[in-house]
Amino acid sequence: MDEILEKLKNGIRKFQTEIYPGQEDVYRRAASEPQKPDALIITCADSRIDVETITQSGTGDIFVTRNIGNLVPAYGEMMGGVSAVIEYAVSALKVRHIAVCGHSDCGAMKALLNPASLEQMATVRRWMRNAEAAMSVTDSLTQPDEKPNERLKRLTEENVLLQVQHLRTHPAVAGAVARGELTLSGWVYDIGGGQVRISENSSRTFDAVTTRANG
Repeated sequence: MDEILEKLKNGIRKFQTEIYPGQEDVYRRAASEPQKPDALIITCADSRIDVETITQSGTGDIFVTRNIGNLVPAYGEMMGGVSAVIEYAVSALKVRHIAVCGHSDCGAMKALLNPASLEQMATVRRWMRNAEAAMSVTDSLTQPDEKPNERLKRLTEENVLLQVQHLRTHPAVAGAVARGELTLSGWVYDIGGGQVRISENSSRTFDAVTTRANG
């Protein structure tokens, strides 16, 4: 017996018996109406990232695409799934915001810092070219006494900022931003701490999303 498949099946059974019945109206409405997500979130394929939970979004609220390193190839470079998702989200779904969400302890960023780790993964190595400029910026800003975890944090942030820049090279995005119909942001999610820091309005600074005080 395939133990992993059985585990997945058990999850489906739990959904069908415990989750779906309480939200049947939501799912039936979602199936009968066109999707109208407000935002596109481009995040990492890392299994520890769950943007629906982080943002407390419901069915149909957000359009999501995931890949190694939450990368966005500049327009004309490696045209494929990510570019198609962006174009569809902006041109067809008319999303009003796009966020690029990186995260702590990112394996892709660790691989950039240790290229030898990708020697046996040619496809991943080529894909990571979309983050090379972030590595260059990180190298230029690195301090002599910078600790490895600080360097990883810096690279993670620089990579998110770079991918937001790449977003702006896509015609659909550039046009929507110019018309005031679309805004962009960069996020870094701290898995262990539950914190999300966001760069808005082309800022290089990531500010933590804090809970509002009562009253």
